[in-house]
Amino acid sequence: MEEITFGKYLSQLREKKDVTLRELARQIGVSAPFLSDVEKDRKPPLTAERLEKVAEALHLSKEERDEMNILIGKQRGTIAPDLPEYIMHDYVSNALRTAKDLDAGEEEWLHFIEELKKKKR
Repeated sequence: MEEITFGKYLSQLREKKDVTLRELARQIGVSAPFLSDVEKDRKPPLTAERLEKVAEALHLSKEERDEMNILIGKQRGTIAPDLPEYIMHDYVSNALRTAKDLDAGEEEWLHFIEELKKKKR
């Protein structure tokens, strides 16, 4: 099964929201050919400023925004672009370092996430 890229995901979102390529390009301040190249993965993912404009133009949910950021991070071989500022907090870096030192796996992280979500309820 082919892994989805940022460009493909953006194209799917745009079509699902029934917005033309030209209309989205106009709303985010780029040319239609440029946006087409992004959607076809011939150009790299959009900048943070343009991503915000996409999210507004397409009325994206938090989950859709998160998925876009995850895909961009994977495509660039870095962490998702919405996370660096948060990771810079000492307590977050220390938590990540501790998890790394303890070789925490998916099960431990999923448990941690569920515990955090309980606090929000």
